Amino acid sequence: MKANHAQVAKLLTTARGQIDGILKMVEEDRYCIDVSTQILAATAILKKANQKVLEAHLDSCVLENLSDEGQKKVAEIVTLLHKMNG
Repeated sequence: MKANHAQVAKLLTTARGQIDGILKMVEEDRYCIDVSTQILAATAILKKANQKVLEAHLDSCVLENLSDEGQKKVAEIVTLLHKMNG
């Protein structure tokens, strides 16, 4: 994997902590909206980790095998992904 291991690991560790907290909330029969809100937060972190992994793949494995025009197109996609995911 070409992604920054420390960044991805930190995001995944944070998500794991959130998921552990969500499980505890479920066991405690907490308010559904509160549980759902925490699930959305964990999902956002997992999406961010996945984005980092995919961007690293595009920046390394894919770009190395493309023409100049193909590299420009990949750069456009990466820019769009950043806009979509904040």
